[in-house]
Amino acid sequence: MSTSLKSQEQTLSKSENNKEKKHLYLNPNVIGLKESPTLRINQHCKELAAKGKHIYKLGLGQSPFPVPDSVVNALRLYAPQKDYLHVQGLPELRKAVANFHRKKDGVDILPENVIIGPGSKELLFLLQMVFEGEVIIPSPSWVSYLPQAKIIGNTMHIIQTSAENQWRLLPEQIEEFCRSNKKTDNNPYLLILNYPGNPDGITYGAESIQQLADTARRNNIYILSDEIYGQLHHKGNHVSIAKYYPEGTIISSGLSKWCGAGGWRLGTFSFPPNLHWLMDAMAAVASETYTSVSAPIQYAAIQAFICGVEIEDYLWHVRKILSLLGNRTAKILKDGNISVNDPTGGFYLFLDFTSLKDKLHKRGITNGSILCDHLLDECGVAILPGVDFNRPVDELSARLSYVDFDGAKALSASYTVSLHDKLPDDFLTHYCGNVIEAAEKIVEWANS
Repeated sequence: MSTSLKSQEQTLSKSENNKEKKHLYLNPNVIGLKESPTLRINQHCKELAAKGKHIYKLGLGQSPFPVPDSVVNALRLYAPQKDYLHVQGLPELRKAVANFHRKKDGVDILPENVIIGPGSKELLFLLQMVFEGEVIIPSPSWVSYLPQAKIIGNTMHIIQTSAENQWRLLPEQIEEFCRSNKKTDNNPYLLILNYPGNPDGITYGAESIQQLADTARRNNIYILSDEIYGQLHHKGNHVSIAKYYPEGTIISSGLSKWCGAGGWRLGTFSFPPNLHWLMDAMAAVASETYTSVSAPIQYAAIQAFICGVEIEDYLWHVRKILSLLGNRTAKILKDGNISVNDPTGGFYLFLDFTSLKDKLHKRGITNGSILCDHLLDECGVAILPGVDFNRPVDELSARLSYVDFDGAKALSASYTVSLHDKLPDDFLTHYCGNVIEAAEKIVEWANS
């Protein structure tokens, strides 16, 4: 063996040993933890685009619509606000959030039971940290629920849902889980329920929600109801489970999705009075970590949560665009033998390529991760594999986020049409063409 080869091997061996030594100083819960898939795909798309490749960015779930003008103007007005605010949040904002849920959801939330955080993701992390109990999530589910539980060391249970049931969690599945899971304590469970759903774009009707509420109550289950997409229900008919299970439900909301302000990082949790102790514990941890949310952002957020006429009009136009685009995209995919449910809220579709399995397997595409890699490399279409959303590793599934369009232009065009009238037939071609083109490319590629 040559001296240079020996030197390379020794360097490699030393590097591996150093890596192993560093792991000795890491919390075991974070070893192997990677960057969130949604953020990773977004950065990868930027890198590919910088190299001159045309990318259809359907990976990151970011609202394409601008923050409403009145909210932006409020931020400008309150930019000089520089003081630390109460860890629980600005009192006027907590009052606005409580009134928001009273008006929108028919739930009697008190301002003193609202906590404001730097995004609902951070609040969820704090909740899982202070809650002493086992956590349940339906699959598919948002990418960060499970990693957060692993970081903290919580016991997490995944209940698999099915496309046939529109990826909805069924009451009988909860009952079966509670019967079969042998607990050694009497602590309540925490069920994280997200609807309209990420990654599936599906929601629940009032009857289904009431049945889930009754089941949770019988089985000593608290619910973290992640309703961040609630105001993006395509028909404006979102029903909060807190309406039927007020004593056991924490409502999660924020500005990122329905207000287009993901980068502002403001989330809200609203608690029932009997779970105030959970919120107090979260606030105590928050006081030793992030202290409080940016003051100007909190002052500006009041304008959003008041939900005046401008915000309501904004929401109806956004819903109209998302409904039209989501359903058109779903039709293109279904016509191309890709299974997908018609969306009822948010801006996601969950794709199942099982019907094309034989064709794909012949090309060496045996799971969703390989599928998404090939699709990006060969067509420039970025979507995320189902495994990132806690689906089985070998499943040919993926999430598509239909947000790759200029939301400001689409919204301006929608405002020229009465809310009661349909958008023109060529609206999507003019304003959302990238998404339509991407869906057609997926179909052509998958069937080739």
